[in-house]
Amino acid sequence: MTRQRIVTLLVSVAGAAAFLLAGWPLPLLLGPMVACLVAAVTSVPMQAMGALGQFMRTFLGVAIGTSVTPEILTRLPGLALSLAMVPLYILLVGATGHLFFRALGFDRQTSIFASMPGGLQEMLFLGEEAGGNLRAMSLIHATRVLAIFAAAPFAISAIWGVDLTGPPGNPAADLPPMEIALMVLSGFVGWKVAAWARIPGPSLLGPILLSMTLSLTGLISSRPPAEMLLAAQFFIGMAVGVRYAGITLDEVRRYVVAGILFSLITAAISVVFFLAIAAMLSLDSLDVLLSFLPGGQAEMAMIAIIAGNDVTLVISHHILRIIIVILVAQAMLGWVRRR
Repeated sequence: MTRQRIVTLLVSVAGAAAFLLAGWPLPLLLGPMVACLVAAVTSVPMQAMGALGQFMRTFLGVAIGTSVTPEILTRLPGLALSLAMVPLYILLVGATGHLFFRALGFDRQTSIFASMPGGLQEMLFLGEEAGGNLRAMSLIHATRVLAIFAAAPFAISAIWGVDLTGPPGNPAADLPPMEIALMVLSGFVGWKVAAWARIPGPSLLGPILLSMTLSLTGLISSRPPAEMLLAAQFFIGMAVGVRYAGITLDEVRRYVVAGILFSLITAAISVVFFLAIAAMLSLDSLDVLLSFLPGGQAEMAMIAIIAGNDVTLVISHHILRIIIVILVAQAMLGWVRRR
């Protein structure tokens, strides 16, 4: 392990400890994220955890997949109207974001791919192919995820009164060892197969699909133990914060501030859709909010798991959002190239 990664781990542990002592929500998630962000801004040398971080992320995919049961699948037709609102949401956020970034002086390519609400890695790849500013797009997307994800737990705790400081599940000692082994295996195998098949977000979607299959066939009957989900929280929070490594004050002024303002725009649009859908459908209001907040599918799913909400409903909206965003972005890449 490199020296920069050791520093990253120590900073993340310190952040988690500070949040635990303060009694703030999601301490193992928000603590590392905020601590790594502060360290990055103060020029502390850090580095992402690479394959280890990706493997820890698979635990969240397994938690989502094992939440899908035959009983839950029967509810999907009742979500048709809510899911049908996702393309309209993407169109509104994307169009508004494009106009916003153009007004700030960003070039057309950067504005298009920075305004897409989702698919961080895919947007950076396609945006760079289109000739956009890779650093600007990276920091804007990272700031969108960080700002919404950091604010959401405090708002949820204050408005809904949900306790987000407790363990996310049962301890490993209470679960069958064979099921735990299948969970770890499905996470690793699902990740590698999805990466080989070039599925977007392989470390999350691959484990979701494989563990969902094992859950529907009855081979797995519970979610991953609390220890696995706490480890996933820690590494996901670290990954969000460490994206700011090497940032300069000029980049903070130009890109991070733009990302924060864009986050406020997307949050406002999300609240509008949340209010409309909550009024039309008899769905849990917090489920709807988590479904339409573009703070990252992994991050929103983790909040849903810890809050005890409908993970299947939340993640189905986010997966649909990511798929549509990638398809639209690929079409926009072709349009930009023709121009």
